Amino acid sequence: MKKTITITLESGQKIPCPSQTLVGELLHEPADPATGLPYLGALVNNELVTFGYTLDIDSTVRFVTMASPGGMQIYVRSLSFLLAKAVKDLHPQARFSVEHALGPGLYCEFEVGGIRGISAEQAAALEAHMRDLVATNRPILRQRISYTAAIEQFTQNGQDDKVSLLRFTNTPKIVTYVCENFSDLATGPMTRSTGPLQYFRIIPYQTGFVLQMPTCDTAPRVPDFQPIHVLAETFKEYNRWGRILGVNTVGRLNEIIAANEIKDFVKVAEALHEKKIAAIADQIASNPSIKWILIAGPSSSGKTTFAKRLAIQLRVNGLRPVTLGTDDYFVDREHTPRTPAGEYDFEHLHAVDVPTLNRDLADLDAGREIELPTFDFHTGSRSYKGRKMRLDDDQVVVLEGIHSLNPDLTPGLPDARKFHVYISALTQLNLDNNNRIPTTDNRLLRRLVRDHRYRGHSATRTLEMWPNVGRGERAWIFPFQEEADAVFNSALDYELAILSVLARPLLSEIKPHQHVYAEARRMLEFLSHFLPLSTDVPPPTSIIREFVGGSDFDY
Repeated sequence: MKKTITITLESGQKIPCPSQTLVGELLHEPADPATGLPYLGALVNNELVTFGYTLDIDSTVRFVTMASPGGMQIYVRSLSFLLAKAVKDLHPQARFSVEHALGPGLYCEFEVGGIRGISAEQAAALEAHMRDLVATNRPILRQRISYTAAIEQFTQNGQDDKVSLLRFTNTPKIVTYVCENFSDLATGPMTRSTGPLQYFRIIPYQTGFVLQMPTCDTAPRVPDFQPIHVLAETFKEYNRWGRILGVNTVGRLNEIIAANEIKDFVKVAEALHEKKIAAIADQIASNPSIKWILIAGPSSSGKTTFAKRLAIQLRVNGLRPVTLGTDDYFVDREHTPRTPAGEYDFEHLHAVDVPTLNRDLADLDAGREIELPTFDFHTGSRSYKGRKMRLDDDQVVVLEGIHSLNPDLTPGLPDARKFHVYISALTQLNLDNNNRIPTTDNRLLRRLVRDHRYRGHSATRTLEMWPNVGRGERAWIFPFQEEADAVFNSALDYELAILSVLARPLLSEIKPHQHVYAEARRMLEFLSHFLPLSTDVPPPTSIIREFVGGSDFDY
């Protein structure tokens, strides 16, 4: 006889039910009555699960839609699966890969018969087939098969990217998702059928197409496609670097680590960074009117190290740069703007003391000496410690901070004398061809490790803050990225193997009763695919040193 367990729903209602009840059996409505959005999965004791999850202990259960981060993860993962199946159905010999995010969509490469790109007719046919699969509500089955069976299955199907990823796994059972004749590795929960995956568009773009989808904020509406040319070109360049390095998946990176070829790989990756920084310095030096070099980018993009390395390359060009950071101009903690929920909004423009910053910039521009502030992140206060600065006529200023491309940060500086650089960590690594690594995960891992090492923050605190960081970036940073005169991608294809070693113990401290547990579990699962790499590997001037320690630069 099955024991009785108690299920507590989000409303607080307590339901007795038999042990071994499936989560989906508790669902009486297919959609949230308030929003009309379909339920996609559930949070059980703060763990994101499918409807096929078995309940065997007293649990809290909260069903999720795409209006929540967990629900959107399920939706994106399932929609990517549906796309891969549709491509396989219509073009069995096509070369297809999900490359990177592009706004509220995924940019995908597509090649058939040696021809890269997709025609309007092919895109329309692909979208129509996906919609037919949605309309007929095909089941998506979660299966556990032996390791040997998984290798045989993916080998026979020509899915070498998945075989490569599994090469460094010793789990006896492999979880896959199957829809008719198509199967894929499980990288997280998916929907139990294709029916809910109805919100998307396929838009030809460059040499591939964009799978456009809703965001948590717009669901179920699919936003209009707005090309982000500066990011698209940056990704194109970085993908070219990936071809030079011979790495575009985690499996391939693991092969290089296992073969003890990582040192040469790191040297080439770092050399590509240096080459790009030098090219930006050359661009600046070619315009003698430039006085203010403004470096912006989202959290943990590596702005500080980039600014220091750019300063070196500017000196090579005969310029005399000095660096300033807007972080030292943060207002004292008690004066920081608040979010609507009452939390500190550190990404807000007015988390920076804009009047004081502009007064100092005006004084510098006029040749007057200023005293530089220092912000203490542990105490949340700004102080002055006797650091002085004066500019000579032949000096240029490198100013870095998340808002540096926002014209409201430096209204008093003439536009003709500014040069804007946008920097972000835009990883091109995928787990495999159709399971991408979100670019924000790269920065989140950097921040998690850095915050623990230098700011005394737990992983819990960093994860709790991250949604506000994202909202701030969307409000204050991303709208200005197209204003950049140059773009630098700070991601290093090997860095996630290092961050994995440092982040996994921190994430493992987060327990099931904490509401960020689902995110911690997701990241631990994703990091489990990486072979470990020592912090001794990066050179002392590498951008990753800003986060893991051991840099030659002073911060």
